[in-house]
Amino acid sequence: MKVGFIGLGNMGAPMAANLAAAGHAVTGFDLAAPCPEGVTAAATAAEAASGAEVVITMLPNGEILRRVAAEIHPAMQPGAVHLDCSTVDVDSARAVAEAASSAGLRAVDAPVSGGVGGAAAGTLTFMAGGAEDAFATVAPLFEVMGQKAVHCGGPGAGQAAKICNNMILGITMIGTCEAFALADKLGLDRQKMFDVVSTSSGYSWSMNAYCPAPGVGPTSPADNGYKPGFAAELMLKDLRLSQQAAEAADADTPLGQAATALYEAFVEREDGKGMDFSAMLPRFEKRGRG
Repeated sequence: MKVGFIGLGNMGAPMAANLAAAGHAVTGFDLAAPCPEGVTAAATAAEAASGAEVVITMLPNGEILRRVAAEIHPAMQPGAVHLDCSTVDVDSARAVAEAASSAGLRAVDAPVSGGVGGAAAGTLTFMAGGAEDAFATVAPLFEVMGQKAVHCGGPGAGQAAKICNNMILGITMIGTCEAFALADKLGLDRQKMFDVVSTSSGYSWSMNAYCPAPGVGPTSPADNGYKPGFAAELMLKDLRLSQQAAEAADADTPLGQAATALYEAFVEREDGKGMDFSAMLPRFEKRGRG
């Protein structure tokens, strides 16, 4: 398949490289990052999109996505699919899908879960929104870049699923870190804590697969000085998107609001920027009740 790939950063570069390694003809563009091995460099986003059957975007936010979409849609061939794998607000995803339809194109919003490691290993999970036929067209690409793709519904449904998932993740990571910090002060051994919780009702992905306590459970960023697997500032971005969506939908999300406020403090006023989102544990270790 002929693929254009726009946005070759930490996530986009390995995704594009995996597609090229699988035999797809990939042309890439990024304002700063180089093209990975096997990907042909284009001078502009429009050039990368020209003649492609599918154009994939992996961009930082909705404003940039809208701007890039306005540039690439006129260059895309009729019936081609704009597959956006960015994590953006639901309104931007729906606006881009509408713009694609007006241009005679199809669109799928498919944010990912799995981080940089999953992008490199080709084990991402995709949450997709858009028409069935567009999803079917890009399904072979999902099979190369990931281990699972779920068609969640119409335009914007993929972004909705992603922000709901990551709101849960942010909340459960904070709860896990709070519990370890409390266990420390109660004199409970961290390994014993893990052994109980990981097989009891406190089980969660944050505890069992991504334990924030160094030396406990499977290897995680906690065992590498909390260097980011998923950066705290990216969690903050996703939590803010969840609260933006909650406000628009008149949804009561008090724990989502609380998690957002905690990550705001951690990233913007403390030392969390550039750290993994699980570095909330050393934050709580240093704090008392007051």
